Amino acid sequence: MSFWDHVEALRMTLFKVIGILVSMAIILFIFMPKLFDSVILAPCDGSFVLYKWLNRLAQFVPGLGSISSTDFHVNLINIQLASQFYIHMSTSFWLALVLSFPIVVYILWQFVSPALYENEKRGARTVFAIGNLLFFLGIAVGYFIVFPFSLRFFADYHVSQLVPNQISLDSYVDTFLSLIFTMGIVFELPLLSLMLSKLGIIRRSFFYRYRRHAICALLIMAAIITPSDPFSMIAVFMPLYLLYELSALLVKKDEPEQSAPEAN
Repeated sequence: MSFWDHVEALRMTLFKVIGILVSMAIILFIFMPKLFDSVILAPCDGSFVLYKWLNRLAQFVPGLGSISSTDFHVNLINIQLASQFYIHMSTSFWLALVLSFPIVVYILWQFVSPALYENEKRGARTVFAIGNLLFFLGIAVGYFIVFPFSLRFFADYHVSQLVPNQISLDSYVDTFLSLIFTMGIVFELPLLSLMLSKLGIIRRSFFYRYRRHAICALLIMAAIITPSDPFSMIAVFMPLYLLYELSALLVKKDEPEQSAPEAN
């Protein structure tokens, strides 16, 4: 293929990607009111699955009463005229990007794969599968654990009892999307570590050397996200720490040092 043939193939690939995203966004736009009620706004109510599970666990573990109450409820308000319409559109786009991510990557893979050797294709397929699994696992952890804990803490936090919390729809959706997408990206850490290991940039000793530093950093991160009580902090810390240890297992071991040859 000539240079312009490659440009034409890239153009068609981009058209396919845009078509997939637009189609998915339109479908989500149509069903967004139901998705808002049953999915996006679900953590606002005490009937959310995490709260029910904590409520059962509180019967056996003392000290969970503050975060296990099913009486929890958050009422959102809208303070700008066009916010609901813009949030309807933007949320449809971002969710379309998440749900169509595997399809988009596969289309891009079809464009790139003819230039790769067979062993490179096998490695890329593995990376594709692992990357998607970790990303959606991170999304699930963010939705079912990190965001609900954060919401309960900040919704009930008062610098003064004279100042009631009135959470705007914009603030809620921005926090919802940012936390969930951040967790999806953070869960790509093992894959990033594997790629850096393949390039010879890091080795397993790096994770062992800085394990204590990583534990302190992750504890601080978990405390910032959910500073309400030790249980919620540990619930957020453990997945992050397991990611760190998984990354250490995936990277290459250090090569044994070879002693210098003795001079005759």
